Amino acid sequence: MLDRPRIIAEPSTVRGADGVLTEGALEFLAELHERFDSRRRGLLDRRLERQRRFDAGELPDFRDDTRDIREGEWTVRSIPRDLLDRRVEITGPTNAKMLINALNSGAKVFMADFEDATSPTWEELVQGQVNLRNYWAGRLHYTDPDSGKHYAVGDDPAVLMVRPRGWHLPEDHVTVSGEVVAGAFFDFALYLWHNARPALTRGSGPYFYLPKLESSDEAALWSDVFAFAEAKLRLERGTIKVTVLIETLPAAFEMDEILYALRENIVGLNCGRWDYIFSYIKRLGRSADRITPDRALMTMDKAFLAAYSLRLIATCHRRGAFAMGGMSAFIPVKGDEAANAGALEKVRADKLREVGNGHDGTWVAHPALVPVAMQAFEAMHGPNQLSKMPDHTPGRDAMLKLHEGARTEAGARENIRVGVQYLAAWLGGKGAVPLYNLMEDAATAEICRTQLWQWLKFEAPLDDGRSLTPDLFETWFDEELALLAEVPNIAEAARLMHNMIVADDLVEFLTLPAYELLD
Repeated sequence: MLDRPRIIAEPSTVRGADGVLTEGALEFLAELHERFDSRRRGLLDRRLERQRRFDAGELPDFRDDTRDIREGEWTVRSIPRDLLDRRVEITGPTNAKMLINALNSGAKVFMADFEDATSPTWEELVQGQVNLRNYWAGRLHYTDPDSGKHYAVGDDPAVLMVRPRGWHLPEDHVTVSGEVVAGAFFDFALYLWHNARPALTRGSGPYFYLPKLESSDEAALWSDVFAFAEAKLRLERGTIKVTVLIETLPAAFEMDEILYALRENIVGLNCGRWDYIFSYIKRLGRSADRITPDRALMTMDKAFLAAYSLRLIATCHRRGAFAMGGMSAFIPVKGDEAANAGALEKVRADKLREVGNGHDGTWVAHPALVPVAMQAFEAMHGPNQLSKMPDHTPGRDAMLKLHEGARTEAGARENIRVGVQYLAAWLGGKGAVPLYNLMEDAATAEICRTQLWQWLKFEAPLDDGRSLTPDLFETWFDEELALLAEVPNIAEAARLMHNMIVADDLVEFLTLPAYELLD
């Protein structure tokens, strides 16, 4: 009887799959799983333990046991030449057409996203790895089957970075000794194994964005993964370069520590604003004094969002690291010049605020917004602003201050519409979804879900004198759903979203139960 293979990956019908699901790449993935997965799972358990303390009334604060790191004088290692100017970055999924359009957009950096902008079907993930490998091999192209239009990478593409999934997400299609591997290990291992050398040969390198970290201990796990991977591939220590998204409330209180843990590999931090709002609600939203206003009122120029942005700039620049601004989710409005001009002006104002505060670059979600952001960052003298420090560094109280403003029927209904429609698209294989002139991804859907859960839990008062009672919520939910009856996957999405909103306990991530429904 033949021995069962240690690592098993499901077959894929994607053309070129055999070029990425290779024996060497899968063996490397198996080693990452065996060496590091128990530690990963332990860190996820610690998130839940900390949540219980938050539920009991504890608030985030700076750690006493790492004071020497915060007060010490140290910097991160040097930044590669092709990452010194990151004034505008564009993000998006890894399908060939969008990959090519983003690389040709005129942005300085493109972040190919296996996380919030991707619905992690097996075929989509494998196709993404094939596309990235084709890019570094110089053979990435695409022909639209409907229009016949041909897409190819231009002569001056953006620098490529890749975002693997967060620590919490599984990859059910690959097992090691019967255990499911982490999505983060799968995305990282396959991309690094196939593309580190080709990227270096072309004057770039294996560059990553790291999402959803909640502590410097989680960052230290990535650091150890990088050290092992670099040794395995015979790369110089520090060859892998990463930017960490500060998009969880606990991580914002450990920014120095995260930079220090990853000092061999890290080049910057990024303000992941949408996930940060989601994290604020998730971690503190079980308290009646933390009921949030309408999502549209929670802007980057006020309250905890403004404070963490300024602290991120001060922390990064003190340590020689980039302080990247956040995402503008606006997209062009077709057929309405006035609305389109208004959207572009909102993007411009947001980016001028960022460059004025001292950010070294920013994010956009659509190629048409690259010139707008570029123009705003002309106010930056030089390729970055590493020498610029904010006038003050906000402390704990400012970083916990809640936005003021009303809760409205319109805000609740918008959360229902956006949340359900996004989830329906996600179940259909799409991770980045244009809705109501915004590019929505999993992070914005999470805000919709958790905000409705919070408002319903406390029967939050609305601006018209009513409260969001269960009966009122059910009425609005049914009315909004009736208007979406023709949307594919809407019934399944609505059922799942509804169950999470009315549940007694707040589900950690909507993508965890949703993943079980993917084909």
